[in-house]
Amino acid sequence: MKNIAFKALSITNEIDLNKIAIHLGIPKKFTWEQPLIIREHQLKQIYLTHVHELQQVLVFSFGSVVFVNHSHKDEIYSFLKFIQTFEPDIDLTQAEMFTDDYSLHIEEIESMELTDEYVVVNEYEYFLPELISTVLAKSVALEKAEQQLGIIQDKLELMIDRLEKGKLRIGNKELARTTAKIVRHEFNTLAYIMILDKPEVTWTHHSASQFYDGMMDFFELNDRYKILKSKTDILYHITEGFSDISHSIRGLFVEWIVVILIVIEVLITIFQILGWVPSH
Repeated sequence: MKNIAFKALSITNEIDLNKIAIHLGIPKKFTWEQPLIIREHQLKQIYLTHVHELQQVLVFSFGSVVFVNHSHKDEIYSFLKFIQTFEPDIDLTQAEMFTDDYSLHIEEIESMELTDEYVVVNEYEYFLPELISTVLAKSVALEKAEQQLGIIQDKLELMIDRLEKGKLRIGNKELARTTAKIVRHEFNTLAYIMILDKPEVTWTHHSASQFYDGMMDFFELNDRYKILKSKTDILYHITEGFSDISHSIRGLFVEWIVVILIVIEVLITIFQILGWVPSH
């Protein structure tokens, strides 16, 4: 068997698989953890040209797409345009910002060999393309999430710089927007990518479970997940600190206003007693 090539892209945060499945006449209700696998027959409807029987595309609900045995960029672009009709927010000019190319080799070896560019096994099994695609899809989605987390960190760093310069007032709207970004980031990565969830086939085939675990370890998905989780928790603590400072400043401001009003009232009373201010 020839080598099988994979190209994974993270193009958005969420894709509605069921809308695409209905359009393509695929009679199945998809859940979050199941990829939509589009094979030769459905690809012909999209490309309107000849499609090799080994070509397929796996679409994941968390926004990743993996192309199997796609050597022509025109086909990839056509498919992304097709996906865009269901998810208009997808920016095709940024589609290849988070991508990974990989391949599966079948050779006579004693044990599986993993590298940054390919994996070598001694026998082809039907579940290998889906498992490789799943790991690649999660990897590029995490890469995208890591970049988005960096943007949030930069924003918080600017707020910290302002505090260091004595500019203590932080608007509620600004805090709310930053907190919302962190919450959205956590949902898109820690909850939605479902790093810890394993494909169904790994529960019924021991060899599939071993292969998937080996790929997960090599791509360090669990470690990257834990790092993102830790960084997200730190960002929550920072925003809580900003919120406490902001509330304290507002509380202190109100207290000073009350003190000033009391002082003014006392002065008016004294002036009235001295006859400097006519009483009512």
